[in-house]
Amino acid sequence: MAALGWLTPRRRSATARSVLAGEAAAEAARKSSREAPTRPAAQEPDFPVIGDDRAAAFFDLDNTVMQGAALFHFGRGLYKRKFFETRELAKFAWQQAWFRLAGVEDPEHMQEARDSALSIVKGHRVAELQSIGEEIYDEYMADRIWPGTRALAQAHLDAGQKVWLVTAAPVEIATVIARRLGLTGALGTVAESVGGVYTGRLVGEPLHGPAKAEAVRALAAAEGLDLTRCAAYSDSHNDIPMLSLVGHPYAINPDAKLRRHAREKDWRLRDYRTGRKAAKVGIPAAAGVGAVAGGTAAAIAISRRRR
Repeated sequence: MAALGWLTPRRRSATARSVLAGEAAAEAARKSSREAPTRPAAQEPDFPVIGDDRAAAFFDLDNTVMQGAALFHFGRGLYKRKFFETRELAKFAWQQAWFRLAGVEDPEHMQEARDSALSIVKGHRVAELQSIGEEIYDEYMADRIWPGTRALAQAHLDAGQKVWLVTAAPVEIATVIARRLGLTGALGTVAESVGGVYTGRLVGEPLHGPAKAEAVRALAAAEGLDLTRCAAYSDSHNDIPMLSLVGHPYAINPDAKLRRHAREKDWRLRDYRTGRKAAKVGIPAAAGVGAVAGGTAAAIAISRRRR
């Protein structure tokens, strides 16, 4: 911590929380990971390099591997199971509609969603949420995986490399998704638990922005990886710290800020959205208010009809 002495107390505290969140996520990921089965590739690609066991790949989740935000889909599943009331569903629906329309992460919306999720799971057992996460993946997430990004992850697995999700979503649901996709494991936000029961608090802070970079750095050190030989994939400019750590950064379905940065740095870009969805990234917020409100109302109406 001595190296942080030049920072203001507030900046120093924020940095310390990012480091704590990153280290906690790395520790949780290593505990839950398993070796992914690999199969030989038909033809050796230029990248990733087959047999390079000091290389790995790190994939952001929301809008990179999966359409939409995992936390919002998780919220829908919890609502279905009576974890909270309709007014909370309205908030989740609004946030998800905004995310799908704008195509970028809104820090305020993401923070509100995380706070809501923490209050909802407080007092519940970790094992219970892990089991429910398996069901929610099948119900809301399995058909939202981007095939193009999935193929990129598989290329690393075929090369004999480990592949990790890195997300602000709870590590329990992130681990479920990683396992279902055949990946090595997941780095995610770690919620505090005592005796296997959630306290409603986080360990450090959400795994977002700089905290993701800290998690990747901590995991790489523990696994003996050479970050210059690793790859990272994300859609968001918030993940530039993580992307900048590795020797092979990719911008996947990038927001406008990340697209500009990637072009300046000559990073590789991939966009798996349709032309219409990609164009929505540039829609002004005011122009989309009606569509967002309509999406929220529709989500609530559908849920009520299913009750």
